[in-house]
Amino acid sequence: MRQGAVRWMSRVGFHTLRWWEWGPRDGLPVICVHGLTRNGRDFDALAEALAAEGRRVICPDLPGRGASDWLPDPSLYTPAVYGGALSHLLAVVEGPVDWVGTSLGGICGMGLAAMPGNPIRRLVLNDVGSVVPLAAIARIRDYLRETPSFADLAALEAYLRLVHAPFGALSDAAWRHLAETSARALRDGQLALHYDPAIATPFLAGEPEAVDLSFAWGRVTAPTLVIRGAESDLLPAEIAREMAERPGVRLAEVPGCGHAPALMEAGQIALVAGFLAEG
Repeated sequence: MRQGAVRWMSRVGFHTLRWWEWGPRDGLPVICVHGLTRNGRDFDALAEALAAEGRRVICPDLPGRGASDWLPDPSLYTPAVYGGALSHLLAVVEGPVDWVGTSLGGICGMGLAAMPGNPIRRLVLNDVGSVVPLAAIARIRDYLRETPSFADLAALEAYLRLVHAPFGALSDAAWRHLAETSARALRDGQLALHYDPAIATPFLAGEPEAVDLSFAWGRVTAPTLVIRGAESDLLPAEIAREMAERPGVRLAEVPGCGHAPALMEAGQIALVAGFLAEG
């Protein structure tokens, strides 16, 4: 595993986007983008498997997460700004890429894949679709109001097991990996989750509303795999089925998961790898 970085510009200045990279530098790139409060290390298991097949796998930390810069203006924590940062990464990578996006990472991928001249060859949307229901947005708002701290890694892991239970039945080693890569040290010796608490600001402003992404989804032409956790509240079954009616779109439902399948289990990794290998 290697680290990479690129400078990108928002309306308030320049910032650094960092990523984790696996596999040969000349391999066909796969960009894996995480969910709202997560980071690029979530994809370690998937990246290792894809790298073994000769793919170059790049897993960025979105702005405000992991090793990437926090933003000085909390109002910048929006998909449009994330897309701008990720476009700088695409410029560095050059050429066609495949995209695997979980939740927010899928929203970013959908938005970029909808743009004329985009380089996305194949797209995987992990438990996110053309509409995000109001109930799911309200649940996320409630979750983001919490800013917990933890006495040690075991306490942080216990919290992750609770709030991310919808990820599915992960092994003890997988939960420990998520905890280790989610921890940030505070000055008082406590641990916190590895993201800027200000990412909640846009979510907490105003009344919650459903998010309609159908405008972007309607412009995506790349072959797409839609993965849905069978118990997901963020990607309702009817929305997923409607998306899969379009030519070039495939739907796979993962039993025992809600929002969102962690893509750490062998069967889920094989599902993604098999789809990407078809191109």
